[in-house]
Amino acid sequence: MGCRQSSEEKEAARRSRRIDRHLRSESQRQRREIKLLLLGTSNSGKSTIVKQMKIIHSGGFNLEACKEYKPLIIYNAIDSLTRIIRALATLKIEFHNPDRAYDAVQLFALTGPAESKGEITPELLGVMKRLWADPGVQECFCRSNEYHLEDNAAYYLNDLERIAALDYIPTVEDILRSRDMTTGIVENKFTFKELTFKMVDVGGQRSERKKWIHCFEGVTAIIFCVELSGYDLKLYEDNQTVSAFCVLTYCVWLHLFDTQPMLEKAASAGRKVLFGSLSVLLPRKCIFSVLPK
Repeated sequence: MGCRQSSEEKEAARRSRRIDRHLRSESQRQRREIKLLLLGTSNSGKSTIVKQMKIIHSGGFNLEACKEYKPLIIYNAIDSLTRIIRALATLKIEFHNPDRAYDAVQLFALTGPAESKGEITPELLGVMKRLWADPGVQECFCRSNEYHLEDNAAYYLNDLERIAALDYIPTVEDILRSRDMTTGIVENKFTFKELTFKMVDVGGQRSERKKWIHCFEGVTAIIFCVELSGYDLKLYEDNQTVSAFCVLTYCVWLHLFDTQPMLEKAASAGRKVLFGSLSVLLPRKCIFSVLPK
């Protein structure tokens, strides 16, 4: 028998070398890829972080992408005001001007068509502005920690004229403040210092947490987001940040990862502390002082 390789053996050797090269290349790629898993309760700022990374490292939002956020922003503005109006009865607050009761009826009658079309009509704009300007509505807004209200409410309701304009195009700030419930798993990739980061945002609602366990493969670090300004808020669902963190810590793979809590919405928390009090939430008397910038 000769020592010369057959054509089949040569082809097998070539395939083996190709596989080896591919495995080496894949190993190098994986070493350069950082997978960050964002976890936390709903409204803890996970999606905002993903948007910020897109703006900073992925070129931001082009014109068409900005336009796509218009219906969501209009929905956020309308939904915020309707939540405040519904809370009036619960908190036993009355309109300062009795005429606003009719505007409240009009608000609920006009919001359906407006949300479906993604625009605020001139009639609805007038209703919303009159309601938002009512002192009774403002009092109810100031007590928003007693019911669920998104923290972007005042931002949008104070700028209704601009948002309702037919040629309105959302700004980057508008997009960052928009709120939409994350369901499922959202990934965003970006490059920084020759490293590829894959940031994974998973829904924080209690019903979504069962999906967390499927996202741990290949994770470099876990960022658990906490809403710093939510210390006195009524949550949309019956859960707590601590219970959500317990779901995370009970995962059997936890000891393999770095887990970094991230406190989000610090600016909102700072404004709230200036006009409210933390002491009612603490077990013993504390003294707080506001440090200069």
